[in-house]
Amino acid sequence: MKIALYYRHIEPSAEPYLKELVDMLHDRGIETCVLETPTSDFRLPTSDFLFSIGGDGTLLSSIQFIDAVHPETFPPVLGINFGHLGFLTTVGKENLHGMVDELLAGRFTLEERSLLQLRPPTSNSDLRPPTSDLRPQYSLNEVFVHRTEEASLLRTQVFVDDQYVATYAGDGVIVATPTGSTAYSLSCGGPILTPDSRCLLITPISAHTLTLRPIILPDTAKIRLHVDDDCFLGTDSRRTSLAGGSDLLLAKTPFTIRLVRLGQQNFFTAIREKLMWGTEVRS
Repeated sequence: MKIALYYRHIEPSAEPYLKELVDMLHDRGIETCVLETPTSDFRLPTSDFLFSIGGDGTLLSSIQFIDAVHPETFPPVLGINFGHLGFLTTVGKENLHGMVDELLAGRFTLEERSLLQLRPPTSNSDLRPPTSDLRPQYSLNEVFVHRTEEASLLRTQVFVDDQYVATYAGDGVIVATPTGSTAYSLSCGGPILTPDSRCLLITPISAHTLTLRPIILPDTAKIRLHVDDDCFLGTDSRRTSLAGGSDLLLAKTPFTIRLVRLGQQNFFTAIREKLMWGTEVRS
């Protein structure tokens, strides 16, 4: 067995846990490799699992290792929480021994998670290309546009399958996957979707009209966002500047990734334990 290890920054207090994990894997005859930030010619080593070590941000950024030509080579991802909330992660750094034992014993399930692909328009001649330099990129949680600090609001025209939906005036607009429904979208009043919902979610950010509410779409929908003014473009935890007059095309990727859940863990145990969802409070 071979396991790829990915981490961005390990706090000094957590370094002994990382060493413990690596030593534990090697003692069991498991080969490991450490992933660095990929270059243009990077190829992910063939691995049985990818351990994302950190918080949710680290797990979200691990999808940068997907080979767009051969996405099936991307291994199942197991998130180890060295951070804070860790909603997407599976286990904390204090439970490394039990995690490795359950993994080797096959006591785990794989959850399929859909991704969003963001790309500049190339095939529709009636669409104005973005003035910023965008390349195709993937998001596990969401893609959003947000006004700059200098602007009082951002007007975003939303189209679904070439049909005009509305112009959202406010702080911005989020397009989220079911995985992302428990992230930024949730804090803006969006609903919780289970990972297998086969939906996409459009959620306004601080809309200036109360009747503009989140809307759920089938994940076959092709979404176009047109922004009138300069703004910020967010893809999961990454943020860049986007020039006014830009059009963004969003669609679900034809492939999914797999997240590892150990033992009896599932999506509902995660939202109960991590989000305190449905927990009865007693005085």
